[in-house]
Amino acid sequence: MKQDAPPTALTPWPVALLANKIRGYIERLGTAWVEGEITQWGVSGGNVYGKLKDLTEDATVGFTVWSSVKARLTDEFTQGDRVIALVKPNYWIKGGTLTMQVFELRQVGLGDMLERLERLRKQLAGEGLFDASHKVPLPFLPHCIGLVTGKDSDAEKDVIRNAQLRWPAVNFTIAYAAMQGDRMVNEVTAAIQALDADPEVDVIIVARGGGDFQNLLGFSDEKVVRAAAACATPLVSAIGHEADRPLLDEVADLRASTPTDAAKRVVPDVSDELNRVQQARARISTRLTGIIATEIDRIDQLRSRPVLSSRDWIIDSRAEDLTRYVARGTELVDRVVERAGAAIGDLRSQLRALSPQGTLDRGYAIVQLPDGHVLRRPDQAPAATKLLITVADGTVSATADDTADLIASN
Repeated sequence: MKQDAPPTALTPWPVALLANKIRGYIERLGTAWVEGEITQWGVSGGNVYGKLKDLTEDATVGFTVWSSVKARLTDEFTQGDRVIALVKPNYWIKGGTLTMQVFELRQVGLGDMLERLERLRKQLAGEGLFDASHKVPLPFLPHCIGLVTGKDSDAEKDVIRNAQLRWPAVNFTIAYAAMQGDRMVNEVTAAIQALDADPEVDVIIVARGGGDFQNLLGFSDEKVVRAAAACATPLVSAIGHEADRPLLDEVADLRASTPTDAAKRVVPDVSDELNRVQQARARISTRLTGIIATEIDRIDQLRSRPVLSSRDWIIDSRAEDLTRYVARGTELVDRVVERAGAAIGDLRSQLRALSPQGTLDRGYAIVQLPDGHVLRRPDQAPAATKLLITVADGTVSATADDTADLIASN
């Protein structure tokens, strides 16, 4: 089989042929300068075997430093160092692995790191991530504190101890994460996002007990800084480093100098708050006592006035008026009664003048037929008709005769 012929299902390549072609492709790449962080550094038989991780992306390659190259290195290297290396890809056919053969290895200068850090700082500041308008005020008394820190670290103990000394009822939700090394960026970012999504967490503290500049570079990683900027829960940075502030300090809602300082600034002191309450109650009591005393004095002044010193003056001042009003009322009533009596007398006289009784008193009589009608003509009373005659003092019975004479009977 020709090596240049393309492989098919009927004419497949041997594994060795494929491996040699891969090595040929890789060897044509030549050497390249790369920058990264050493995440593994092990010495065996005078040679160094390690891993180099990208500074921002999740990408790692293995490398080998032969003893002859190691002997020429002027710096000491260890895990966590940021380096620049001249490497050449090398594919090992027998093991089927790809590794970088290192020809030169240098520490990244502090000036280079600071320059890149300053560029990132300006970029994030230009986006407004550090603006004061984006910072969220901390709650006065958080019920639950989210803590991002290393497991069993001094920072964890300091925050919990000082917070509970100040306010024993405070609760903690802890998200452990690596505080340095290649896992630090991803774990801290995930911890911040997890605590921010927890509705029980009122404030988040990212705590680490200081460290050298290179160990703190992860807290200036763009991924960590953007996760903190997107956090809706108030976030406190307590990295504990004064000389070189990581970018997390700039984007946090509050920067604490140490984990202990973070606990003191996040949780109020219960004794101080009780003293403030007692002082406030004392001020309120003093103020109310003063107000009541002032009002009592005002009432005493009002009661001391003549108008309020005696109750009888009101009756005495109105007694004469009352007597005058009663006399006037009596006089008016008498006049009304008198006029009404005169009117009644006139009406009585008129009534008597018009009454049939008056006519009877003058000697007249009223003759009534048996059916009660008044007799007006003689022909209405034939002979033997019973008649009733009414006079002034009573009545008499009578019977009509033929000659129209009346026969009276008592």
